Amino acid sequence: MATKYKARSNNDSSGGKFAAGAAGFGLGLLAAVGRRAAVQAITAVAGDWFDGLKAEHKLAMTLMEAMEKTSEADVKKRAAMLLSLQHMLGKHAIQEEDVIYCALRALGDVNDANELGNEHNAEVKQGLYDLEQIDKASPAWVARLTQLKNDIAAHVQKEEDEVFPKLRAKLTPEENKKLTVRMNFEGFKVA
Repeated sequence: MATKYKARSNNDSSGGKFAAGAAGFGLGLLAAVGRRAAVQAITAVAGDWFDGLKAEHKLAMTLMEAMEKTSEADVKKRAAMLLSLQHMLGKHAIQEEDVIYCALRALGDVNDANELGNEHNAEVKQGLYDLEQIDKASPAWVARLTQLKNDIAAHVQKEEDEVFPKLRAKLTPEENKKLTVRMNFEGFKVA
C-alpha cells in the first residue's frame, strides 16, 4: 500500500512540475508578445505606414547621432548601441523590403523598388557589418558610422520626398490602411 501512495505522490509532483513549467512558458510567451508590441508601438501609433516609417527613420538617425558622440573609450557602449541599431534597421528593412517595396513593384514602380532594396543590401547591411568588424576603439569606427549615417540619410530622403509620397497617392484610403496593417504585422513578427 505504501508503494501505491509513493507512486501517486511522484505522479503528483511531476504533474505540478509540468503545470509550473507550462505556466512559466505561457508567461514567457506573453512577455515576448508584450516586448514585440512595445517595439512595434512607435510605428503602429504613428498613423499610416508612411508616418510609421518616417518615425523609424528619425529614431535611427537619432541613435546614429548619439553613437557619433561616443568616445574611443566607450567600447561597450558602442557595441550595445550598434546592436540596437542592427535590430532597429533589420526590423525596418523587413517592413520595407517585404511589404512596401513589393507594393511599389505591384503598382509598376519596379526601378525605385529595386534601387531602394539594393541600397539596403549594398550600403546599409554592408555598413552594419563593417561597424561590427572594426575595432570599436578605433577612429575608423566613427568614420565608418558617419559614412553609413550619410548613406542612410540620402536613402531616407529619396523615400520620404519622392518614392513613398507617390505610392501613398496611388493607393485608395482603404489600400493605404491595408498596407499599414500588413507592414505593422511584418514588423511585429520580427520586433
